[in-house]
Amino acid sequence: MRRITLWLLSTVAAVVLLFSYRTSLGDAAPSTAAAQGAGDTGGSGGTVDGSGGTTGGGNGGGSGTGGSDTSGGTTYDGSVAATRWGDVQVRITVSGGKITAVTVPVYPTANGKDRQINARALPVLIQETLAAQSADIDTVSGATVTSDGYRESLQAALDAAHLS
Repeated sequence: MRRITLWLLSTVAAVVLLFSYRTSLGDAAPSTAAAQGAGDTGGSGGTVDGSGGTTGGGNGGGSGTGGSDTSGGTTYDGSVAATRWGDVQVRITVSGGKITAVTVPVYPTANGKDRQINARALPVLIQETLAAQSADIDTVSGATVTSDGYRESLQAALDAAHLS
C-alpha cells in the first residue's frame, strides 16, 4: 500500500511539472519584433512594412484619412480595429489605382507572445494584400484575431481610397 501511494504521488508530481514547463522564452522578443510604441498617445506598436522589417512605434493617424507619401502615392489609414488582444490599424499607399505599399502602424505588442506572433503574421498579411490588391486574403494560422483586425482595418483603408 505504501509503494502505491508513493508511486501515485510521484506520478502526479511529474505530470504537474511536465505541464507547467514553459517552452517559450516568455518576454524575449524575436529579432524582427518592434519596440514598444512611443507616440504621444501611448502607441501600441511599431510599423511593419512590406519588407518584413519593423521601425519605431506610434499610434498612426485617424480613420480613413488620405495624404501624400514621399514615394508619389497617396496614403490611406484604415480605422483602428479593436481586437481581443489589442488594436490593429493598416495604412496603405495607393499609386495609379494599385496598392503599392502596406504598413501596420498599430498592432498588439503587450507581451512577448504578441510580438512573436505578429512578427511572423504581419509580413505574411502584407504580402498577401499586395498580391491580392484587396481585403480578400487568408487568415494566418495562429494569428486569427490579428488577421481579422487587419482585414477590418484594411477594408476601411480600401474604402477610403475608393478601391474594392
